[in-house]
Amino acid sequence: MTKGLCILGSTGSVGTNTLRVVKGLGERFRVLSLAAGKNLDLLAQQIAEFHPTVVSVGSPDCVEPLRMRLCAANYKRPLKIVADTEGHVEAATLPEVDFVVSASHGVTGLVATYEAIRAGKQIGLANKETMVAAGEVVTRAARERGVDILPIDSEHSAIHQCLRSGSREEIRRLILTGSGGPFLKTPKKDFDRITPEQALKHPIWKMGGRITIDSATLMNKGLEIIEAHWLFGLPSAQIDVLIHPESIVHSMIEFRDGSVMAQLSVADMRLPIQYALTYPERAPANGDSLGLDLLGARRLRFIKPDTRRFPCLDLGREALEKGGAVACAMNASDEVAVEAFLAGRLSFGDIPRVIEAVMKVTPNTNSAGLDEVLECDAEARRVAREQVADLTKRSTN
Repeated sequence: MTKGLCILGSTGSVGTNTLRVVKGLGERFRVLSLAAGKNLDLLAQQIAEFHPTVVSVGSPDCVEPLRMRLCAANYKRPLKIVADTEGHVEAATLPEVDFVVSASHGVTGLVATYEAIRAGKQIGLANKETMVAAGEVVTRAARERGVDILPIDSEHSAIHQCLRSGSREEIRRLILTGSGGPFLKTPKKDFDRITPEQALKHPIWKMGGRITIDSATLMNKGLEIIEAHWLFGLPSAQIDVLIHPESIVHSMIEFRDGSVMAQLSVADMRLPIQYALTYPERAPANGDSLGLDLLGARRLRFIKPDTRRFPCLDLGREALEKGGAVACAMNASDEVAVEAFLAGRLSFGDIPRVIEAVMKVTPNTNSAGLDEVLECDAEARRVAREQVADLTKRSTN
């Protein structure tokens, strides 16, 4: 049976890899809708190859330029083009769609994913905001609608796979692994001199801008602690992080009897994407390059993270333990700080300072629904921009 597929964030790294996986799966999926931002050239190519019926773009001013590209390519198939958050929601909730890959970052991706859950769609989750900012709201909606949320992030996919060998009640702890990013050995005194170009050179993965910077600050691990809590129902005390520079072990579970179950594979997003799309089946890998060369791996190292040099990891854990709106504010302020760093308006070392300042003034009240989550997100962004402006002013005086 062919399943209808929506991809939120189709022009990003997860989205493009999802389309590669879909091609390798033959007739199992039909791409019915795509949602993207402003990379219209790539989006037009995806439309020409996969023939969706609905496409959403990042803003209304992208609609006509996309039409012009399709006309220039002599594309004549029926296509509805929509835009912005409302358009992404329409793409994700089409009646014919069975499965939504949520890889669109930011609030737009959060809203569309939440509405897809409410519409009863199965979710392949690669959008961190969904669980970090609105974990309680989203998981409650998923329970009510009987929706499976299958993680696509390699770490949470690894935990999901390891859980097939035991129950949650048998877990002593989850162990999330991370490469450590490009500055694992860089002295902290040099952090304020790190450039965006240096921070974007991840040693293992090829990812988008924000997630690459989050990997460099270890904020990605802080976010993943929160995600793991909501996905697997375990408290912060049972979720650990280890640095694993080889990025072969993608995460582990230690069970009560002392056994440790680990998921190993090459560092390629096609593997967790295909796992989510075809679960509970394991479909054959499309290509020999996805096989793991155990002899070539030689050794596997595990290192305790240095939270004095990388305070974002502890900020993530603190946000989870405080609960309420604090995690939402942390996520929003991190996005603002990373944008400012990439634009050259903030130093690398100032990223955690902005996040911590916003968290301190955020009340740990619970959000009753998505509207309250969005209000918290907007307020945290406002405060974060003030913090960025203040730090920028100090550095230029």
